[in-house]
Amino acid sequence: MDQKIYNNHNACQNLKRLSQTIKNKTSHLKTLIQTKNRLKNFSMQLDGFFYDFSKQRVNDSILKELFLLARQTGAKKKFSQMVSGETVNVTENRPALHTAARDFSKDHILLNDLDVIFEINKVNQQIKNFTEKIHNKEIKSSAGKPFTDAVVIGIGGSYLGCEFVYTALKSSIKPIINLHFLSNVDIDNFGQIIKTIPPETCLWIIISKSFTTTETMANLNQVLLFLKDNNLDPANHLVKVTAKGSPGDDPLSSGLESFHMFDFIGGRYSVTSAVGGLPLSLAFGFDIFNFFLKGCHTMDLHALNTREENNIPLIAALMSIWNSNFLEYPAQAIIPYSSALSNLCPHVQQLYMESLGKGVSVTGEIINHRTGVIIFGEPGTNAQHSFFQFAHQGSSFPIEFIGVVKPIYNKGQAKSQGVYNHQELWANMIAQAKALAVGKDDEDKAKYFSGNRPSSTILINDLTPESIGMLLAFYEARIVYEGFILGINPFDQFGVELGKVLATNIRDQIKRKNEDTAYDFSSLDPSEKFYLDVLFKGSL
Repeated sequence: MDQKIYNNHNACQNLKRLSQTIKNKTSHLKTLIQTKNRLKNFSMQLDGFFYDFSKQRVNDSILKELFLLARQTGAKKKFSQMVSGETVNVTENRPALHTAARDFSKDHILLNDLDVIFEINKVNQQIKNFTEKIHNKEIKSSAGKPFTDAVVIGIGGSYLGCEFVYTALKSSIKPIINLHFLSNVDIDNFGQIIKTIPPETCLWIIISKSFTTTETMANLNQVLLFLKDNNLDPANHLVKVTAKGSPGDDPLSSGLESFHMFDFIGGRYSVTSAVGGLPLSLAFGFDIFNFFLKGCHTMDLHALNTREENNIPLIAALMSIWNSNFLEYPAQAIIPYSSALSNLCPHVQQLYMESLGKGVSVTGEIINHRTGVIIFGEPGTNAQHSFFQFAHQGSSFPIEFIGVVKPIYNKGQAKSQGVYNHQELWANMIAQAKALAVGKDDEDKAKYFSGNRPSSTILINDLTPESIGMLLAFYEARIVYEGFILGINPFDQFGVELGKVLATNIRDQIKRKNEDTAYDFSSLDPSEKFYLDVLFKGSL
C-alpha cells in the first residue's frame, strides 16, 4: 500500500500497524464477538436490508482508520461525481451513469447537451409499449402464434445480471414469457437451448453494444440458420438491444424492433438499462421491472447520501479492502442461503473481478498492492458439503452469507427434528458464521478448528423485485466504492482484449483450413499447431 496514491494517507500506515495487533490472541474473533453491543455497533439496516459485519476482524480503532481512509481517498465525493455524470471512467473518457437508469429523483441529467434521463425514459417507454403488445398478442410470430419463450443472446454483462434477476424473480412470479440464455459460442450450448424452446413461438433477443461481439455474432448466424431451417422469418423473431448507429440499429436489418443502450452505462452495470429491461419486462411485465428499479434506487440514494459511518455499501467495501490488503486474504466466498439467488455469485464475480482486477492506478502508475480478490460461491447448504471443509480447516478466506427472511413457499410444510425446512436453512447459516468465528479446541488435532475466520451476513426481507433491486445495487455501489478507495478505474476492462486479439490469428488459420483441406498450420508455433491438428482430426 505504498504507492503514490496512498503516500499522503496516514490511515494506510495506521491500518498496517493495526493489522499486526489484530493478530494477537486477545483479538481472536471468539473474544471480539463477546464485546458488549458488538452486533448493534457493527451492523446497519436500511428498509428491509440488514448488513452484519460483527464477525469481521475489526474493532473500533480499525473502523475509525478505515473511515478515515475513505475520507482521505475522497470516496463519497467520487461517488457523487459518478452519479452526477462527471467523467469517472478516465481511460475511456466516459461517465458511468448506471444509476441514472433507475433515478426517479431527477428530471434531467445533462451530458454534452444530451438529456440522459429523457433518453432513458424514452427507451423504457418503448420497452413498455413493445412488451405490452407481445403480452396482449398484438405482435405474433411469423407462424401467427403468440410468443411463449425468448432467448437472450449475449455474453458477460449482456446476460449475467439479467439471468440473476430472472432466476431470483421467477421463484415467486410466474413468467409470462420464459427466458433462456445463450451466452457461450460453444455449439452444444446452442444445441441445448433449441431442445427446450418451441421454434414457432420463440423470440431471440440479440444484445451487443457494438453488434460486432464475436461470440454473439457467431450465435446470431447460428440462429438465422435455425430460423431458415424452420421456415421462420427473422424479421418476426429477432429483437435487438444495441448502441444507436451500430450495424444492429440499421432499420434495414432484420428484426421486430431495436432498443438503444448507451456508452455511459458499462456492460456489467447494465442490467437496469434495456439490457435487462427488455428481457425482464417480457418475462414479468414492465411494472415488475419498474419495482426492481425502485429497489435499486433506494440503495443508490443510501450509498450517495449517507455518511461513511452508516453507509452500508461503503462499509462493505472497507471490509473487503481490510481483508485483502491488510489481512492478505486472497479470496472471498458469497453464499446465499436461498436457491433463488443461485445466479448472484456468477454476476458478482464478473462485476467485481472485471471492475477491480487492475494493474494501474487512475493516474497510469503501475501498482503492486492487491486490487481485489477471487470471488466464488455456491448456495447454502450445498456449499457446506462442497468447500466448507476448506473454509473451516484449510487456508482461510472471508465469507459473505446472505439470508432471506420470508420464503416463497407457503403451503403445508413438514417438520424434521422439530423445525421446518426454512428454519433448518437459517440454523445452518447462523451456525456456520459462528463456527468460522469461534472455532473449537480439541486434543485430536484432526478435529481442531482454529476459528478467527471472518464473515459478514446480509439479510433481505423477501424475494420481491424491490429486495432484489436493493441487493443488486448494493454490490454495484460496494464495488465502485472499493475501486475509488483503491485509486483504480472500476469501469474499464482492457484485460479481456489480449486473448481476443490472439484468437483473431488462430481464427484466420482455421478459416484457411476450412477453405483448403491441405493447409497444414506450419506457420503456427508447435503448441498451437498441435491443438488445431487435434481439432480437425476430431480425436486425440
